[in-house]
Formats: sequence, structure tokens, C-alpha cells
Amino acid sequence: MAGPHALSRRLDRLLRRGRTPGLRTAKTVFAAVLAFQIATWLETSSSPILAPLTALLVVQLTLYETLATGWERIASVTAGVLIAALFASVAGLSWWSLGLVVGISLVVGRLLRLGPHLAEVPISAMLVLAVGGAESAALDRVTETLVGAAVGVLVNLVIAPPLYIQPAGEAIAELAERMAGVSEELAAALRGPWSRGLADELLTRARGLSTELARADRRLARTEESARLNPRGRAAREAQPRLRNTLTALERLHVSLRTAARVLLDRTYFLPEDEADRAWSRPAREALADVLLAVAATLRDAGAVADGTGAASGPDLDSLTTLLELRSRLADALLVDPRADPAAWSQHGALLDAVDLLRVELGTALQPPSTSWAPPPLAAAPRRAVRWAMTRRPRR
Repeated sequence: MAGPHALSRRLDRLLRRGRTPGLRTAKTVFAAVLAFQIATWLETSSSPILAPLTALLVVQLTLYETLATGWERIASVTAGVLIAALFASVAGLSWWSLGLVVGISLVVGRLLRLGPHLAEVPISAMLVLAVGGAESAALDRVTETLVGAAVGVLVNLVIAPPLYIQPAGEAIAELAERMAGVSEELAAALRGPWSRGLADELLTRARGLSTELARADRRLARTEESARLNPRGRAAREAQPRLRNTLTALERLHVSLRTAARVLLDRTYFLPEDEADRAWSRPAREALADVLLAVAATLRDAGAVADGTGAASGPDLDSLTTLLELRSRLADALLVDPRADPAAWSQHGALLDAVDLLRVELGTALQPPSTSWAPPPLAAAPRRAVRWAMTRRPRR
């Protein structure tokens, strides 16, 4: 359940000036309507539905993705049209012809290596079979596809190419909020009755953050891609170092948080399950709980830096100093003679190492980036492919 701090942060994001509300929807609708109208003027068919369909698919992409991979969408729709035209000339729409069209469409899509656009081949073929007339108008259907693709590219170029900065910042801020919540849950559990089952559950929650990490990384990758070939890409180039810096620190923080949860669980296996409460002393648990609460507060500051509600003015020295003092108190509580209990000495050291890394990465997350960023040139990927082909050794 989201706390009041999380709710207020979400409200701030909604009220903060960012993307124009409804712009992407309006642009998509405009592209579909324009493509349909142009195809109608050209009299390609009585129902030129493929033109708005292709425009709808293309306009969802970034400008770079439109130019780099848009041909896959065009090829998928065109292949589906041609397959449908072939079958419509020899057979009508029935269960066996439909199954045959879908099967052949999938095979052709794999041969063309359309990847994520594979399903668009049978979809286009079934659509053409449904509207009819393909046996005498295959060329017109292909023309509709090209009209829709051209309209999609033109609309993406002219009307505010998206940069996707705000979604990436929000995803990273939500990740920081989730990590802060896990830290607080771990702190609350340490102050209550401790058990092996509880420690195992908390470790599962810490591991579950990897899904949020992957989501934030995908959002940031889309932001970087949207800056390529974009006349408004300067805003993304300025925001990328801050976002990437924060996300990299959060990735390492996740590893440290998961390590701490793992050490807390492992120690319970050195005692009978009904005595797991004695795995960690009460002073050690209290000290670690204070550390995790301080980590949670600083994580929220890092999230504010990511989504733009906070300034990247550098780490708060007072909070880092407080963390260092809490770490010293934890070290005193974990002090043990390595000759008397070598396993505890090793595990206590691993826990302190995880806390040290938490403190270091929190400072990194709040640190203003010192480097600039620019999207890689368009020739970078072909150049790498040629270099790999020239340097690859032939197999025996």
C-alpha cells in the first residue's frame, strides 16, 4: 500500500509540466485519418483500411526506429497482402483456407526475419481476406500499405517527435520508491519477531526489484533511442547522464540490498529453526534497522533527482555522515571473536560490506553527472558488423 509520501510524489508528477496530455493519441488518430483519406482519394479500393492500419503501426515508433526498422512493418503488411491475394484468387474464406493462410504467413514472416513484427503478416492477410476484393486488387492493397507507411513517417517527423524523457524519469523514481519501501519493510521486520520464514520472504521481495530495474532500463533505452535523428533531441541528451547515473547506482544498490537480505537469512540456518530469533542480537538488529531507514530516506531523494522534482546538487553530506555513524554503531554491535565463531565473523563482515556499498552508491546516485552524452552515430552498428566480419576467425 502506498504511503502518503509516495502519493504526494505521484501527484507532483501529474501536475508537473511535461508531455502535452493527449498529444500522442491525437497524433495517432490524425495519421490514421490522413492515411485513409489519401488512400480514398487515390481510389485504391472501396475499403482502404490497410492505409490507416500501417500508419497506426508506424506512428507509434520513435523517429529513428521508424527509419531504421519501419521497413519491417511495411514488409510484414505487404507480405500478408500478397499471400491473401494469392489465396483469394483460388479459394474463398473458409476454415481450411484461413488456417493455410495463417500458417504460410508465419513461415514467410520467419523467412523474412521480421522478429517482433511476425504476427502482422497473418493479421494483414486475414484482414484482406475479410474485406474481400484481393484477387483483383493486390497492387492497390500494396499501394495502401505504402501510403500508410509514408503518412506515419511524415507525421512522426513533423508533429513533435517524442523524446520519452518523463517516462524514464518516472520509472527510475518508482524504482527508487520501491527500493525504499523494501528497506523500510526490512527495518520494521528487524525490530519485531525474527524468523527464518520472514527472512526468506524479505529476500524474495528484494529479489523482486529486478523486474522494476529491467523496466526502468527499457524506458531509459527508449529515451536514448528517441534522441537519435530528433530535432528536439537536445533535451534528451541533457537528461540522459542524470538518468543513467541514477539508474546505474540503483542497480548496484539493489545488489547490496539483496546481499544484506541474503546474509540475514543465511545466519538463521546456523541455528535450529525455532531459535532463529537468536541469529542476530537485538542491538545489531536495531542498528541495522536504523541504517535501512536512513537508506530509504536517501533513496527517495535519488528518485526525486531522477524524475526532476529534486535538483542533482550532489550528495547530502549530513545524511552520508549519519549513515557512516550508524554503520559504526552496527559494527560495534556485530563485533565477535573470529576464533570463537568464525562463521559469524564472516557473515558479519559480509553484512558490513553490503552496508558500505549502500552508502557509497547512495552518494553516487545523488552526484551530478560530470560527462555529457550523445547518441551513437548511425554508422556505428554497420561499422561494428564489418569489423566483426573482418576479424572473425574461420571455424575448423
